[in-house]
Amino acid sequence: MNRLELLAAINAKKQEVIDLVNAEKLDEAKEAKNALQEMQDKFDLLEGMVNELPEDVKEIKNMGMEGKKIDAIHEFANAARHLFKNMASEGVPADGGYTVPADIQTRINKYKEAQFSLKSLVSVEPVSTMSGRRIYQTKANHTGFSSVAEAGKIGPKATPTFTPINYTIEKYAGYLPVTNELLADSDANIAQVLIEWLGDEEIATENAQILAVIQPASGDTNFANLDGLKTAINVTLGQAYAGSAAIITNDDGFNYLDTLKTTTGEYLLKPNQNQASPIPYVLAVGARLVPVVVVPNSVLATFKINTDDCMPFVVGDLREAIKFFDRQQLSIMTSNTATVSITDEDDNIIPLSAFESDLTLFRGITRFDVVTKDSAAFVKGYVKKA
Repeated sequence: MNRLELLAAINAKKQEVIDLVNAEKLDEAKEAKNALQEMQDKFDLLEGMVNELPEDVKEIKNMGMEGKKIDAIHEFANAARHLFKNMASEGVPADGGYTVPADIQTRINKYKEAQFSLKSLVSVEPVSTMSGRRIYQTKANHTGFSSVAEAGKIGPKATPTFTPINYTIEKYAGYLPVTNELLADSDANIAQVLIEWLGDEEIATENAQILAVIQPASGDTNFANLDGLKTAINVTLGQAYAGSAAIITNDDGFNYLDTLKTTTGEYLLKPNQNQASPIPYVLAVGARLVPVVVVPNSVLATFKINTDDCMPFVVGDLREAIKFFDRQQLSIMTSNTATVSITDEDDNIIPLSAFESDLTLFRGITRFDVVTKDSAAFVKGYVKKA
């Protein structure tokens, strides 16, 4: 297994650990985590060996092609310097398209962890088509069989019904002007600028589409206090989702939860003792310990109803509620001759010429769709600030 294949396996194993934890399969999650650590150690050893090699030794034959660089970052930087010529990807012209390689994509994911990606809370399914459909059995209350006398006539029962969930992949894109002086600089500088930009923009794009489904507003549930949150978990979500539910809130909401105490002065918000869980806090909500996920105010904003500041709360199992269909085509295109329109501080539209300004324009494109799978799996609402 080469380094790129090992990276892909590491990412898959990370998701497996998270899925097992969410499914309360803690023993299996611990075993998967140990396997993940072994894979990471193996990758670190390979990475260290490559970095210690002289530059002239790093060039090896790979799949019969001379000069294939081991270090994908160096490949990426060299490709950027040459405007990704002759590196085609699906859906973009062969003279300018470039799909971000696995090593770069992994580094973007690591950078994402320093931010907050709502994508980590929902169910993600990679897809290879632009549209599709998933079929789910419709929920129903079973009434049971009817009593039938001996030799009596047996009556019919309702048959199962099914609901389609459709997705249609959308394309989201933006561009980044880079000075040609930067392109002449070190591999690390080029990679860092593009990684940070691609990472930030992709996170913001994904978050915006997920928030369009889950962000609380004035017409949603006024939880009012801890009892309101408890009712949402125990009754509104019920036994189908209460066991896997989490409380998602922002910094303001977390601060509110962090002030709640019992009559004896004991705080209800506690560190999560489950070391296998990636969620650091749990809240004692009646008889339950409910995980608490904190999203920055800059992502999940506190909002106003009339003059009241309202802290957003989303309660439920977002992995059951939301499906993120990922086309996995984060790609970039470049031009050093294009002209684009930009808006100045006075909202005037002015042209920016890459050729005239000695710039290279990098255009990033990502494609995905976010759909509601089960609206009964979450409740969105708010608590007014005291």
